[in-house]
Amino acid sequence: MNATTHAVKLGLARGWIEFRHSLTSSTDMYFNALISLAFVVVLYFQREVKLPGTNLSLAAATLPSMLALLVAVGGLVGTVGTLAVEREDGTLLRAKAMPHGMTGYLIGRIVSTSTAGLVTLLIVLAAGLILVPSMLGTGPGGWLMFAWVIVLGLLATLPLGAVVGSLTSNPQAAAGFSMLTIGALTSASGIFYPITSMPEWLQTVSQIFPLYWLGLGMRSAFLPDSAVTAEIGQSWRFFETTGVLGLWAVAGLLLAPPILRRMAKRESGSLVQERRERAMQRVS
Repeated sequence: MNATTHAVKLGLARGWIEFRHSLTSSTDMYFNALISLAFVVVLYFQREVKLPGTNLSLAAATLPSMLALLVAVGGLVGTVGTLAVEREDGTLLRAKAMPHGMTGYLIGRIVSTSTAGLVTLLIVLAAGLILVPSMLGTGPGGWLMFAWVIVLGLLATLPLGAVVGSLTSNPQAAAGFSMLTIGALTSASGIFYPITSMPEWLQTVSQIFPLYWLGLGMRSAFLPDSAVTAEIGQSWRFFETTGVLGLWAVAGLLLAPPILRRMAKRESGSLVQERRERAMQRVS
């Protein structure tokens, strides 16, 4: 077994162990429960409201966008925050000391963050299916598209989160930067309102980033064919969705490891100790 294969196996094992640990963490569980509850409450109050001129409930139109946003938030914000914390506590420094350690670290982060995010997504989906019974009529093709978009979406956003996280210097900056990034992408990606109502230049910009395609893929999986009239070109654009998300996934997986290695090269035991002392001084 070569070193790279060994690093991949260690990364997969590490990711699964971290996910199981998160299930026993009260902080993680409370956070996931709070996020899930907030989304479910929104769906509850929207379930009886119809979109003007259609028989489609507002909850049915909102649910696919919620699922897309959960994938993006889990992949981008979750990775940025965890990376910043583990840079502070020396985890990244220890990974750097191992052969192909950054590759194993990135794979472990992808596994643990994606599995934790899927738990929240499945909770919201289950509640959504109860509150929006029409979704139960989704055919095999829709569910296959749903699964396909999740896989591509996580592969596209998780490495991107690692790249964004490498640009921040501390957990506080990471939290602010990641929320600013996801907020800007959400505003410009037509997640919660038709993108065709936005200026054409902004439509073009939004199609560069994965969040727009995540939302489009989720809507194509769950919404009726008549809803396609609100989309660009009045088409679900399956091949374009797969292509753009696939390109982001490949680019992220190629760029994230060297960027993390470059960031880790600047780390040292003295820097980690200095950050710990500053943190203790702030607390005291």
